[in-house]
Amino acid sequence: MDIMNIHNLVKHYPRVQAVDGVSFAVKSGACFGLLGPNGAGKTTTLEIVEGIIPKTSGEIFYKGAPRTKEFAQEVGIQFQSTALLSFLTVKETLTTFSRLYANPMDLDRLIALCQMEDILDQYNDKISGGQKQRLLLALALVNDPELVFLDEPTTGLDPQARRHVWDIVRSIKARGKTVVLTTHYMEEAEKLCDEIAIMDQGRIVVKGSPATLLMEHGRGVLATLPASSFSMDALTLANEEIQVRRKGENIQFRTKDIKMCLEKLLQAGVDLHSITVRSPNLEDLFLDLTGRRLRE
Repeated sequence: MDIMNIHNLVKHYPRVQAVDGVSFAVKSGACFGLLGPNGAGKTTTLEIVEGIIPKTSGEIFYKGAPRTKEFAQEVGIQFQSTALLSFLTVKETLTTFSRLYANPMDLDRLIALCQMEDILDQYNDKISGGQKQRLLLALALVNDPELVFLDEPTTGLDPQARRHVWDIVRSIKARGKTVVLTTHYMEEAEKLCDEIAIMDQGRIVVKGSPATLLMEHGRGVLATLPASSFSMDALTLANEEIQVRRKGENIQFRTKDIKMCLEKLLQAGVDLHSITVRSPNLEDLFLDLTGRRLRE
């Protein structure tokens, strides 16, 4: 069952078409990810769906009907950045926000869910970046929402703090909640999302489960070598069975027959000591489809 359906969403600005005919559905209880580089239209799409900015055209349905005033009571939103009052403690902030809703989550339960027991008495401007992200996530959950929007919730966090946020998102899903997530961290999308849509230049390029997309579009194996390993133009090694491209200081080969590819490299006298071989990931998929990197 779909909790949200978006049909042909469009947002025009005087000189920019930020969202250009976007359509997707979000299944109840799932984590849906919007992926893409900066400027792809992810945040604009989310802000329209959340009701923060108006659409130019298109349709948005929540639980099969147009959004009503109850929508704001049933969803939670974590923005990319939020200013918090520095003279309040973490617990005072949670208490203040909980009073804005008719049916807030029990605070003790919320504090445990977001792993905040150790920072409750600290002031908002004294907590670390990872702790602030957990607080912002708690504020998005304070009304015990059925649908949670998370706009790049782990940007700028260290790996440990990022994984803390991932654990919280998994806990949200385990309680039957629905999550809509924007991110340009590919590992994050693969770990958390049941379905993704990749956006570029205001449009959805492709959508589906990560596994399905990689199966359909990410066939073959990638072998990567430093450009310094080659005494010739590596692009001359390309043929119908081997795709070759330069990626920064490296040369990347894509092939369905890695044995044949390695044999050809050896025959050309290429030093293979620094070679890495792996399956394609979501970032490779996006680069193949658009010619751009997801983190631009």
